[in-house]
Amino acid sequence: MSKKIIAILVAAGVALGASNALAQGHIAGGAVGAVVAGKHHRVAGAVIGGAVGHHMAKTKAKKQAAAQPRH
Repeated sequence: MSKKIIAILVAAGVALGASNALAQGHIAGGAVGAVVAGKHHRVAGAVIGGAVGHHMAKTKAKKQAAAQPRH
């Protein structure tokens, strides 16, 4: 993975507040997408991977919230 992509992902994590589960999913998905994508498609892979990671984290958070008992 290029150093530019890593720097962009780290900056995005800091900007979004990396403690947030949705931001962590977004960053992890972007990193995986950048690594998996071919040489000339790493930015697109990072963008799409970030969107998928964000969506998956959001879905997991909804399921966990639904599973908790309500008072």
